[in-house]
Amino acid sequence: MEAIVERCAGLDVHQATVVACLNIGTVGTKPTKQIRTFGTTLPELEELRDWLTANGCTLVAMESTGIYWVPVHAVLEDHFEIVVGNAQHIKNVPGRKTDVKDCDWISDLARHGLIAKSFVPPRPIRELRDLTRYRSKLVQAATAERNRLLKLLESANIKLSSVASDVFGVSGWAMLQALVEGKQTLPRWRNWRNGGCGASWPNWSVRCMAGWKSTTASCSACRCAGSRRWRPISPKSTSGCVRSSCRTAAKCTCCGRFRGSIGNRRNHHRRDRRRHECLCQFRASRLLASMCPGSYESAGKRRGGKTRKGNVHLKTALVLAARAAGKTKGTYLGDKYRRFRTRIGAARAGVAIGHKILVVAYRMLSDGTDYKDLGAGYLDQLNTHRTAGNLVRRLRQMGYDVQLTSKAA
Repeated sequence: MEAIVERCAGLDVHQATVVACLNIGTVGTKPTKQIRTFGTTLPELEELRDWLTANGCTLVAMESTGIYWVPVHAVLEDHFEIVVGNAQHIKNVPGRKTDVKDCDWISDLARHGLIAKSFVPPRPIRELRDLTRYRSKLVQAATAERNRLLKLLESANIKLSSVASDVFGVSGWAMLQALVEGKQTLPRWRNWRNGGCGASWPNWSVRCMAGWKSTTASCSACRCAGSRRWRPISPKSTSGCVRSSCRTAAKCTCCGRFRGSIGNRRNHHRRDRRRHECLCQFRASRLLASMCPGSYESAGKRRGGKTRKGNVHLKTALVLAARAAGKTKGTYLGDKYRRFRTRIGAARAGVAIGHKILVVAYRMLSDGTDYKDLGAGYLDQLNTHRTAGNLVRRLRQMGYDVQLTSKAA
């Protein structure tokens, strides 16, 4: 097998050390290798960068080991072509395993171009990704605090949720404040509280209310910060919102997760690497979408193919969007979701519609086009003869005699 890179390096990254193997040699000749060990502090990583630069290295390959590769990638990404490979895909032959042999093996694979490049978005998209994922965690924490406070009210026999449509609205929050402070302005409030709940109820309620308020404020701050980071990297077209295709998620939560996971449409610029957008990494929607069933065929027989592994944050957002789309009326996605749900169940229907939303969003962002809904009657118009036959068969099973006549124009 011929080599395609003359000067490359393989890194075996750990928490405290980085073992580097510099592989130098022209095509058709035996390469020379230099192996050195560096620390993971910033000065030591800069020393690694300077050493690779002085030797004319052009490509650096490493494994995606936990979170330890991230600081190494951040120091080297502006100076070399970085290849981050899946550790499961580049395992060495079983035997004696050492750090030196691992980096040597990685450098050989990189020299021959045998490492599949994992998707690593540019720095602006990574920052947006961190914000959106942190905001989703805060939303979960705020929901937990909200449920905890509602449970506390019910355990204290305070039926506030029975008289207020929104306990955390303006009126409901004022009632909560009055209950905590002991301002029972209405006579019937005395009967709401259980006498055996003790004096600890205000303390617990204050903690729950403070936790819910703090997490809600943090969610708002993350949303504002995400909006500020979103503007410089958003395309000029108004069609780049996933919510416009699935009609879901207020505050564009799903759209934020989508952009944070795959980026925007292609915006190539040679002089500034930070402006490279992530969507050009996926040359087709089939390379981006991993929510479709896998294939396992052997001896001419197709067996069960499970859904391939993918970005769990993106999958969660897409299934959430699919569930929201399934509740809409008069839309293509809603009609398709209900048809899938009847045949394969709600869980699989959510995954199937999420896959469709992902493909639609890819086309919108890559082509810069707007979303056009096909309508609820689109599926019936694909094959009217088959649809009519199915309806007639069902009516005949119910005991009706059906005769079809064409409607006059």
